[in-house]
Amino acid sequence: MTKILVVADIKQNALKKGTLELISKARTLSENVAVVAIGNHIEGLIPELAQAGTDTQYLANDNKLEMFSASSYANCVIQAVKQYQAEQVWFAFSESSKATAPRVAARFKSACATEITDISIENGKVIVNRPAIAGKVYQKIQFNTSPAVVIVRAGAFDIDGEYSGTENIHNLEIPETDLRAVIQKIIQDAGEEIDLADADIVVSVGRGVKDQTGVDLVKALAKDLKAGFGSSRAMVDAGVMPHNSQVGQTGKIVSPTLYFAIGISGAIQHVAGMNGAKVIVAVNKDSEAPIFNVADYGIVGDLFEVVPILRDEIKKVRN
Repeated sequence: MTKILVVADIKQNALKKGTLELISKARTLSENVAVVAIGNHIEGLIPELAQAGTDTQYLANDNKLEMFSASSYANCVIQAVKQYQAEQVWFAFSESSKATAPRVAARFKSACATEITDISIENGKVIVNRPAIAGKVYQKIQFNTSPAVVIVRAGAFDIDGEYSGTENIHNLEIPETDLRAVIQKIIQDAGEEIDLADADIVVSVGRGVKDQTGVDLVKALAKDLKAGFGSSRAMVDAGVMPHNSQVGQTGKIVSPTLYFAIGISGAIQHVAGMNGAKVIVAVNKDSEAPIFNVADYGIVGDLFEVVPILRDEIKKVRN
């Protein structure tokens, strides 16, 4: 049976949801599922990784790995691949994964596929599905090299609590610091915004909100729903919303349970980043807006009138 190695996505010493999604999916394909965890002071994550369904845990735990380095992290993953003799290596979608996965694939002269929405094994071959041409078509790709290295879209798989594993820790050799590129410090936005990639509900704004007043109006709805707050590229380009809020082909790919598109026309570049949502609700005063072609529920109306009504109805339900 094929051996699958999942690379844990860890942020601020906590597992991100995508890791548990990958382990659950891997267990549907194989009983041989291992995980590699890289960072500093992360030994406490091992019980959770075992409980999620892994029976082998590779651990690279050292202060040299506190800050991400693509070369060092790839070195750790490569060690785990060799020791486990993994035939598949799965990464959850993140900026660090996009830097690490190609290095791992290159080391084994193997292929690397990104934006994966499904994985299967047919006639002993690894088969993956991924969107292409801004989501207009889906490709079905067969790997002819091993290990198959993939980066999976957030929310592509469900977390199934049916599986569990046992703790079996293997400590990896800590690589020397890569002096070709040294991280001096990490700068991140202040605040307590919900990470769009992890959010179960996402509310996004588009050109229709017009200005900061409109943004603040819709942001209040996001807070009511305890949702991630995103935007279209138009709002980022206008300087009204920060770049890390952009959802779309050139921004973040999200797959929440519920997605609100408020004042967003529905350009294909934006839709490519959110059409994995399970339920899409669109609010736009233009009944011909393309966003209604992908929405499960559409409200044709002025968002400045609709959003306050939505907030009132949400409060009634919660009370």
